[in-house]
Parts: sequence; C-alpha cells; structure tokens
Amino acid sequence: MVAKSWQEKFEHPAEPEITMVPASLEAKWGRGKLLIATPRLIDAEIRKIPKGRVARLGEVRAELARQHGAAVTCPLTTGIFLRVAAELANEEEAAGKKRISPYWRVVRDDGELIEKLPGGCENQARRLREEGHRVVQKGKKWRLVTT
Repeated sequence: MVAKSWQEKFEHPAEPEITMVPASLEAKWGRGKLLIATPRLIDAEIRKIPKGRVARLGEVRAELARQHGAAVTCPLTTGIFLRVAAELANEEEAAGKKRISPYWRVVRDDGELIEKLPGGCENQARRLREEGHRVVQKGKKWRLVTT
C-alpha cells in the first residue's frame, strides 16, 4: 500500500461537514453545530494572515465556524488539516514555488509554537523572527512573545 502524498491528503475531504457536537463533548466544546473543515479551508484561512501578523488556532477555528454557521470547528481535525496544508506548502517551496501558505503564522492559543509543522518549532521560530516577531525558548517549549 502506497502512502498518500500531501497533495492527495490536501484534496480530501473535499467538502466540509456540519454535524452536531457529540453529547460527550458538549461540556468541553459547547452545544450546537460542529464544523469539520477541510485542508483547503484551513489553507485559505491561513493565506489571509498578513506578513508580520499571527493567528491563534482558536481564532482560525472561530472564524471558520462563523463562516459556516456552526458553533465550533473541530479542534482535532483543524490541527491535522493545518499540518497537511503546511506539509504541502513546504513541498511547494522546495519545488521552487514562491507564494506558499504561511503556516508558520499560526500558533497555539497560548502563543506556543507548533512542533508538528515542517521543521518543527525551530523552523517556525526562525520564520516568525524573520517577520519581526519575538520568540523565546524555555526548555523544549517555544513561545511567541506578545507585547
């Protein structure tokens, strides 16, 4: 069995899904409609983040939920699809493409960098610093410093 390429993973699922928040997760996520986004939707939202700015995962999820009339966007699939979009952007950059999705501009809600993105936190920190952000490392954790 051949593993799917990042491009193939980026294409599926092709359409977002709206369902109800499972009862078992209502205490954590709230009650209402749940958006299960797609890698393409996550990518499109990331591309809106201008150079010199960052977005927190929660902000990305909230905006996608708002756009689709949902109460919440699934945090699990958002993280997975962010990685898919980032890996595809990394491959495109390696192939010489100049305008790629700026995945490094997305951080966790607490400002922590995301280790599963291409090149790990070190790459994300480097790119953020190149755009004028201050990033610090404490132990194994990397964090965006906001003023």
